[in-house]
Amino acid sequence: MPDRAPRSSSAVAAWLDAARPAARPGIWRNGYRPPKEVPERLAPVTVAGMLVPLVLAIGVWSFWRQGYFPYKSVLLRMFTPDDWWWGGSAASPKPVEGRTVTLPGEHALMVYDGVFFVVLVLAVVVLGSWRAIVRHYMSRMRQPVRALVAAGLAVVALAFVFPDAFPGVGWSAVPVVDPLLALTVLVSDGYELMASPLFTNTLYAVVTLLVVWPFARLGAWWPYAQERLAPRRESTAPSTSVPVRPRSQWPALRDAGQHEVAELLTAEVTGGRMNDVDCTRIEHAFAVARRGAALDAFRDTVLRQGGAAWTHPSGARDLPRRTARHDLLAGQVRIGRWVAAERAPQPYHDAGAALGPDVLGTSLLAVGPSGSGKTRALVEPVTEALALQALTGRCAVVAVSAPGNPLGADDAFDVIVRIGDSSSVHDLDPYAESDDPDEAAAILAEALVGDLDTVGTQSAATALAQLLGPFRAVHGRFPTLPELRELLEGEERALTALRGALAASGNDVMRRELDARVRQIGTPGEVGRTLADRLALLNRPVFADFFGGGGPSRPFSLRAVAHHPLRVRIDLPERGHEEAGRLITRLVLAQFHAIVREGRRAHFACLVLDDATGTVTAESVRRVQRLRSQNAGVLLSLRTIGDVPEALHGPLYGAVGCRMAFCGVTTWDGSRFAQTWGTEWVETTEVAKHTVFADQPMTRAFHALRKLMTGKAVTTDAVTVRQVERERWSASELAHEVPPGHAVLSLTTVEGEHAAPLLVDLRD
Repeated sequence: MPDRAPRSSSAVAAWLDAARPAARPGIWRNGYRPPKEVPERLAPVTVAGMLVPLVLAIGVWSFWRQGYFPYKSVLLRMFTPDDWWWGGSAASPKPVEGRTVTLPGEHALMVYDGVFFVVLVLAVVVLGSWRAIVRHYMSRMRQPVRALVAAGLAVVALAFVFPDAFPGVGWSAVPVVDPLLALTVLVSDGYELMASPLFTNTLYAVVTLLVVWPFARLGAWWPYAQERLAPRRESTAPSTSVPVRPRSQWPALRDAGQHEVAELLTAEVTGGRMNDVDCTRIEHAFAVARRGAALDAFRDTVLRQGGAAWTHPSGARDLPRRTARHDLLAGQVRIGRWVAAERAPQPYHDAGAALGPDVLGTSLLAVGPSGSGKTRALVEPVTEALALQALTGRCAVVAVSAPGNPLGADDAFDVIVRIGDSSSVHDLDPYAESDDPDEAAAILAEALVGDLDTVGTQSAATALAQLLGPFRAVHGRFPTLPELRELLEGEERALTALRGALAASGNDVMRRELDARVRQIGTPGEVGRTLADRLALLNRPVFADFFGGGGPSRPFSLRAVAHHPLRVRIDLPERGHEEAGRLITRLVLAQFHAIVREGRRAHFACLVLDDATGTVTAESVRRVQRLRSQNAGVLLSLRTIGDVPEALHGPLYGAVGCRMAFCGVTTWDGSRFAQTWGTEWVETTEVAKHTVFADQPMTRAFHALRKLMTGKAVTTDAVTVRQVERERWSASELAHEVPPGHAVLSLTTVEGEHAAPLLVDLRD
């Protein structure tokens, strides 16, 4: 699917049947395979930390058994009667008269040894991190190897507890069973329980279970047993499941009882009469019909039209040419490949980088100098993807091309408005087909003075509404831009004619509106002159036939995008009309914000601005924040963030959910990205070398000889590992370490899932 849609039956079926597993934001899902987790290697110091406590414990246990442990008997004498022991510092058992057990001290010593052994084992496990290390190695094993290794370790442990049960074992039992038997003798003051086979066998069974239980958890015996027994249970149970059909055989339709429709579409796919646009369009229509309980109408339409059902109103079933890879079922376009860098999470390593409505719905800001690839690697693929999705009925797109650089081929769009070109078929309605003077005034005010700090947008909108309302009340339409300019400049002839018409119609409310506007003309701070000066940018001969000027072009209202999955391209004027182009872009952005908030749309609406210089205003930033809940989004492309007023830098970065820094951004631009992306905790290792100063003459002589031979003083390494807070991407890294053809991209989905800023190779 790089250059064209899949046409052959095998290609379309293979594309439909391709796996699309759930993945993290920005990952190309078609054929994606999550990478295998690279097992973490334990550092040698970790292994040494596990073995050192074991060696020390063996030495301590040896001293304990041989009686060399200091103060060994002090604690024992504190918890036992004095008449159990002979006098002296050592704990020597003494016969006690009047008891069945004549030497209770001997049994107390056995219990004492058992308690000390258990404490020693627990200390080794905790201090040596044995549990974490053993789990680290065991978790890397697959079943049944993991279960068998755990079983082998359990047998070794049982051999230490019950050596008599294993022929050929020559060591003595560790103090586990004998201390329990000795404790039984002391508590019962007799040997009757020890002579009972039932008691001893029960005790042996309990000890065996306690020894085996940790290894059973380590080897995951119970989950493995459930996994092995599950197929047997399924084989004995009556089978009611049906084989899973591939997507190319339309299983969702069959599950809904539409078998005839599914068979027809399967034949269409097999016969090569459907492409990816057709398949996605019909799946979308089926989802809409199922939600609206209109499956009968869906069935009739498909049986009558086959794969051509619900074709786009333009009649197009594909674009004339594709320049990017698209997966319409997932709604994605591939823009590159995530670089397998150290800071990238494992799922992103060498995975395809993709964008779709799920992330464009939070809006995207792209910053990069000219020639960095913004248009070629981002704007054009996204526009092409949205145009394809519009053919499926799921999207509407409005693309505003930079002067002299049209986005995509003309055949890829339904409406093309070439501002200032006399050959343009369509004209742009400056009022977006609005019938509300206040709404129309707000749109015009945002376009005319939204970028000015000296004029408030609200006061400008009020001034415009005081003229638009009366004019519409008289003429049934809004004024053309030249007529509006005359009213704003306060021309007596135009104002007198309008006032007379209002008086003749008896519309006192609108007459008072007009009188309020007239009273403000010429007062200090009056906004009419500023609005008229801005309108003069569009009141040029090249624009005479546009914006409702009465030319041959058909008027087009951007409001149609809210009701139909249209593909619209607006080409800005060239040859010295840069300021007029920025005003038109602000007008389109203001109209887009006004129309997408109307009602509830089933399709996604997106506005693509190839050059958003001078477009971002305080009001537009506030409205961008609301687009996520309105099933809409914008893509803003800037050469530098300096093209936006400095007071709006922070709000703009906060309003968009996706941010993209291209190769070549300045450190000043990079600092804005660095502040937005914030910091993260990272582990750093610092090694400091300290010179060793010896006190002994012999040691100093050895150090002098070593320095003479190596030329270096004797030093020791002081290693410090700590957690520090660092920027995810610093301004210097963004300016100097992003290779050509790359960009740093962070994403946020409409559901709120985030993807940290990562490096993307846009050439792949």
